Amino acid sequence: MLRLALNYIQDESGVTAIEYAMLGIIISAIILATFFETSALPKALRDAMTLIQTNINAANN
Repeated sequence: MLRLALNYIQDESGVTAIEYAMLGIIISAIILATFFETSALPKALRDAMTLIQTNINAANN
């Protein structure tokens, strides 16, 4: 019985699963924040892509 209790205390496999779950939640939150329409990031990305496209078109002329 003591050995079973010690094995249970030393088992860290559940800790790893919790860490992966937390990482998944954090990554999901970052992705949602990136593409959420009211966020400043999507507008900044669109503006940057427009600027790049404008500069490429100007360089071709």
